[in-house]
Formats: sequence, C-alpha cells, structure tokens
Amino acid sequence: MIDAYEDPGEPDCRGGGRYLWWLVTRQATRSVVGALISSVWMVLLAATPYLMSRAVDDGLTVGDYGALAGWTGALFAVGAFNAWLSIMRHRTMTRVRMDANFRTVKVLVGHAVRLGAALPRRIGAGEVVTIGVGDVQTISTSLTVVGPGFGAVVAYLVIAGLLVSVSVPIAVVVLLGMPLVGVLVGPLLGRLQGTETEYRERQGVLTARIADLAGGLRVLNGLGGKGLVADAFHRDSQRLRAQGYRVGAVTSWVQALGVGLPTLFLAVVTWLAARLAAQGEITVGEFVSVYGYVAVLVGPVAFFIECGYQVSRGVVAARRVVRFLRLEPLPDTGTRDAPAEPAVLYDPESGVRVPPGRLTALAGALPADAVAVVDRLGRYTPSAASWGEVPLSEIALPQLRRRILVADHEADLFADTLRHLVAGPTDPDEATIARAVRTAVAEDIVRGLPDGLDTPIDAQARNLSGGQRQRVRLVRALLADPEILLAIEPTSALDAHTEARVADRLHSERTGRTTIVTTTSPLVLDRADTVHFLVDGKVAATGTHRELLDAEPGYRALVARDEDAEEILR
Repeated sequence: MIDAYEDPGEPDCRGGGRYLWWLVTRQATRSVVGALISSVWMVLLAATPYLMSRAVDDGLTVGDYGALAGWTGALFAVGAFNAWLSIMRHRTMTRVRMDANFRTVKVLVGHAVRLGAALPRRIGAGEVVTIGVGDVQTISTSLTVVGPGFGAVVAYLVIAGLLVSVSVPIAVVVLLGMPLVGVLVGPLLGRLQGTETEYRERQGVLTARIADLAGGLRVLNGLGGKGLVADAFHRDSQRLRAQGYRVGAVTSWVQALGVGLPTLFLAVVTWLAARLAAQGEITVGEFVSVYGYVAVLVGPVAFFIECGYQVSRGVVAARRVVRFLRLEPLPDTGTRDAPAEPAVLYDPESGVRVPPGRLTALAGALPADAVAVVDRLGRYTPSAASWGEVPLSEIALPQLRRRILVADHEADLFADTLRHLVAGPTDPDEATIARAVRTAVAEDIVRGLPDGLDTPIDAQARNLSGGQRQRVRLVRALLADPEILLAIEPTSALDAHTEARVADRLHSERTGRTTIVTTTSPLVLDRADTVHFLVDGKVAATGTHRELLDAEPGYRALVARDEDAEEILR
C-alpha cells in the first residue's frame, strides 16, 4: 500500500475511466493477485456441487461408504481451503481499495498545494468538500471490479464449461444468460451515470451555498439578504432531493435486477434440469450438481451486476476528480521589477484607483464585486491591473507576494501555538507582537488563554470564537508587515464597539502605507481616507464616507442598512 511519503505518481487525467485504470496499474501486482485469488475462490465454490454429486453417485446411491467418506473429506478440505482464500481475497481487495483511496487523496492534496491561494478562486468550497468526502470513497469502492468482478467472469465461464459435460442445452441456457443480463442492466447503468453526475453537481452547489451562508450570515442579515439566500437554499435543496429520488429510482432497479435476475436464472435452469432428470437424460447426482452450479452462479452474476453499478458510479466520481486535477495555477510569466517607490494600484476593469500611503475602502452593492477587485489587485486572477506604470502580470510573482498581501477573513488557521500561528516563518520580538495584537484589539484573547501567546490553538482555531479568529487573522496580516495590505471584510464578525476600535487603530498603525479594505460597515468606512462605491463591479462614486452619504442614495442605503436597501440596490 502507498506510503505516506511516497510519490503517488502522475495521474492519467484524460477521463474518468482512464483515471480508474491508472489506479489499477499503480498497484498492478496486487491487482493481479486479487483477481487470481477471487477467480480461484469463485471457481472452487463450484467444486462444492461437483464433489457433492460424486458423493451421491459414487457413494450414497451404490452404498459405497468408503467412496462417500472420501468425497465428503474432499468436500471438507476444499471448503476449508476456500474459506482461507476468502479471507485472503478480502484482505487483498481491502488493500487495493485503501491504496486507491490514499493515492487519490495524496494526488488531490498535492494539486491543491500547487494551486495555493488560487484554489478558492478556481473552484467552489462545496465542490472540494463533495470530492473529498464522497467521490474519493466512491472511486476506491469501484475497484472491486478488479477482484470479484474479474472472478465472476472466470467462474461464469468455468461453470458453463462444467455444465457442458452434464447437458449441452443447460450449458447453452447458462451461456446466454449473462449477455441477457447485460442487455437488461446496461441501459440502466448508462442512465445511472447521467443522474449521478447531475446529483453530484447539485450537491456541490448546495454545499457551497451552505458554506457561503455560514460565512456571511452577519453581512447578509445586515443587507436584508438572509431571506433571499434562505429561499435560494430551499429551492436548491428541493432540486437536490428530487434528483436524489431519480438516482434512487435507477439504483433500486439496478439492485433489484441484481438480486432478481440471478434468482430467475436459477429457477429456469433448475426447472430444465429437473425435466431432464425426470426423463432419465441426467442422473440424480448430475441434477444435484446442476442445481449447485447454478446456485453458485447466482453469486458471480450478482457480483457482476454490483461491479457494473460500482464502476458506473466510480467513473462519475473520477470525472470530478479529473476536472479538479486539470485546474492549473496562474503561470508566473512576470520578469519585470515592481516599482521601487510607492505607486498607484489601478484596476481598469472596475475603475478602482488606489493612491499609495492611504486607507482605501471598497464598498460593493454585491460583496463579491469588491472581492473580485482585490483578487485582481493581488494578482490571483488574470487582469489588466497595474502597479505604477507596470502591469501586474509582468511583475515577477515572488516580488508581488513579498510586497502585496491579500488577507482573507476566512483564511486557514493551522494548529500551533498562538505565537507561531500569527508570526509564521518570521521571528518578531515581543514589542512587535504586542503592537500587532493591540492594533487588532486582540489583547483580551491573549489574556484569556491559559498560557497567553504560547497556548496551543486547534486547527482552524476551533477553540476560539468567530470574532476572535478574525482578529487573530488580522494580527497575522499585520505582523507580515506588507507594503500593501488588501484586507477582505476584516471586521465582519466583530461587535460595533470592537469594530470601531480596530478601524481607528488600523488607520493609525498603517499610516504612510497602502491599505485596502472591503467592507460595508459605516464604522470602518468613516475611518477610510477614500471610499469607492461599487455597483455591478464598477466604481459608481468616489469620496469620503461623509461625502458619499450626502450624495449617493444607493451608498447611503447600503451602509446605513435601511429597510429600503434592497429596492434601491436593485
């Protein structure tokens, strides 16, 4: 099985089926062993009716108790050996599934790391959650076709061959049975792929909406949009439920046929064998063996249908993984140096112009519009944005990352002590940390922890409140001390009193350096030197907070959170 530090290899991203085949070939020896063990195990299941028929014809019928004891002993030995094979088959296939699971996880995590900060801008959180929680498990489970699926085909052919020695008509019926099963189940599996794909897509959308609703509940409530989002969530959940019913309907037919067709198959062959035995064309022992063969064949046929069902779902899941793996990080084609002196940041798409050394606020009628501007100014999405006279796309990326920092209010917080969490790779002195803590109004957080800055913090700071997590992120951004700080909703989870103090201290601490914040809070906007009011992603007005309140009804409705805000913003 793949080691935690082993290179998972280069996945085949040409399609879902090719990705599944890549997972098989990465553990080719184990897959072959699993197929061989499964084949022998299923074939030996057919040995039971054969040995039983010999015991009846050679021992019981003629009264030869020595032959009866011999065949009975052979039956016991084969059964014991097959029980051991069953254990080995299960162990081997478990390793195949676990390897596929871990290998897919490593490939996905490695690619997520390569995408870096561009990841949330290239794919929704709901899609990532759906892939990580459901699709990886579905893919690994689908590899059962390597063992039981292959073994089912081998056992089917062997049993058909054994039946030829008993009765050609019965063998012909058995040989025709499997193609008939394929004809009946095949269209359902194709339909299952279509319904399952749509279900997974809707599931990703709904998961993303849950994340957005949880993360922006305060802002949505302030803008009067909570009800609109709740209605949209209700509609999406109803569509997902309806699609789930469609998936369930197809799945139930597949599973019903998986049980019903083999049983019907057994009944038809048993009836035919019984007629031949009554006519004297086959012996009683042979009739027993035919029944046993077909009873054993029920398992392989059911396995075959189940594997087809699992592979169909696996292909759908693998397509989603492949689509994720095809995402490419933004190429670093920049070769020019950044401006040596403070310069204007300009986004021609929105018209936002950020003068150096000032606190600039972006107030968007839609919060996503302001975030899009920050993404362009931080060069996380392709754009024509410039810094001074130099296009951002032409500046060497390492220079941009050192001098421009985008601080997301939902950025990840890794498990560590609070000191290391906020300091990162730097080693600031106590006075520097204390100044950043004070600016973010986080003194109460440090005082409230058992060991202060040396207190361990859980992953994503789950042992802190939402407002505390937001201030910890702000402390981390301040300690990075970037030349240009672009902060997304840095105070959205804070109460009004704390928010006002953060705004005052941030303005004072960042005096002389460029700071951009996205916000609709009047407490923060009132401290900004310049405010850009965005409508439909474009600058509709620019001025101070007080000037815009007097001159722009739309801005006044947005930041004052009037009851008529929704109508004005429309």
